[in-house]
Amino acid sequence: MPAPDRQFLLPALRSRNYRLFFAGQGVSLIGTWMTQIATVWLVYHLTNSALMLGIVGFTSQIPSFLLTPFGGVIVDRSDPRRILIGTQILAMAQSLTLAALVLSGVVQIWHLLALSLFQGIVNAIDAPARQVFAIELVENREDLPNAIAINSTMFNSARLIGPAIGGLLIAKVGAGYCFLIDGVSYIAVIIALLAMKFQPKQLPVNNTNPLAEIKAGFDYAFTSPPIRAILLMAAIVSLMGMQYVSLVPIFAEQILKGDAQTLGFLMAASGVGALFGSVYLITKKTVIGLGKLIIIGPVVLGVGLIVFSLSRFLPLSLLAMLAIGLGTILQVAAGNTVLQTIVDDDKRGRVMSLYTMSFLGIIPFGSLLGGTLAEHIGATDTLIIAGIACILGSLFFSRQLPALKEIVYEIYRQKGIIKSIG
Repeated sequence: MPAPDRQFLLPALRSRNYRLFFAGQGVSLIGTWMTQIATVWLVYHLTNSALMLGIVGFTSQIPSFLLTPFGGVIVDRSDPRRILIGTQILAMAQSLTLAALVLSGVVQIWHLLALSLFQGIVNAIDAPARQVFAIELVENREDLPNAIAINSTMFNSARLIGPAIGGLLIAKVGAGYCFLIDGVSYIAVIIALLAMKFQPKQLPVNNTNPLAEIKAGFDYAFTSPPIRAILLMAAIVSLMGMQYVSLVPIFAEQILKGDAQTLGFLMAASGVGALFGSVYLITKKTVIGLGKLIIIGPVVLGVGLIVFSLSRFLPLSLLAMLAIGLGTILQVAAGNTVLQTIVDDDKRGRVMSLYTMSFLGIIPFGSLLGGTLAEHIGATDTLIIAGIACILGSLFFSRQLPALKEIVYEIYRQKGIIKSIG
């Protein structure tokens, strides 16, 4: 019978609140990343500058690096559902403002810089709140790893699927409608959040200095070898492996001699790769073996970047983008899942804020680095360097894996996530 099979494969979806969260966030996150690629395309056509692509990417993501630790403290002290309702309303206002500026034909580069900065500030609080909140939605503890896997793959798949849809929409109707659709998509997640039912709970009273709490979170994370290694690997992938997002318009137009539709096809290919990785992770029945995926992911990503940078043939470029999407989702989602299953509950918000800082927070530096290098040595050599760096990072992590596995498996036994290794 189909229903039992579905429950067996996706146990977290047995929880009503999680189903609502999955549906609402799935729609909204795709809209969010449609806006990202539409912004990149718009910046390039307003300025024709690889450096400006890097600057806008830096502006949109730098709040995740500077402010996310404070967001983690807020999440640990507050009701994450209320936080998410507020951040979704603010994000909706940002997207609708962008849509109005573009569709009216008055948009200027400073508008994009200012609104990107605003969205970055919202994301610095939204990202850790979303990851912590997803854990609270699961009724049975044994379903926790599956919920974490679904949440992380949903977020990172949307990060790749959204730009693919956005690229196709830009080619057909223009960037302004991407912003408009994104703004409307936030309604879905706000409705889902309001429809959830919870037992009232007492929030802890905490008078500790926020800076002291941030320091405690840093100390906890960086004295744990597994958490430290996962954060470092995420930072390497973000700094080097995600540069391609800002540089893809250059390849679509100048190198492959295409247009916005070419950009859409390239991003769609990365979305297909992300979907393959997502289906595998979501249907994985155990957390055992995720460490190997954290190693395999950056290798696949790095090889994909090198092939994509050298390709002058669209079908080969599409295949390379598929590998880029697959490698990214395997590394990021596997790392997120391991991290959420080993962290102490009372520090989850702060640790996940550090993960957000390591992944999303490092991306602006990668965008700025990639844009600057592309201006001086060209986009092709820039992505070759990025691909090599991802592969070297994977090799470094692989040398630590045996020792890290022993620590992680012991935590799993203590938490009751696994009973034995077989």
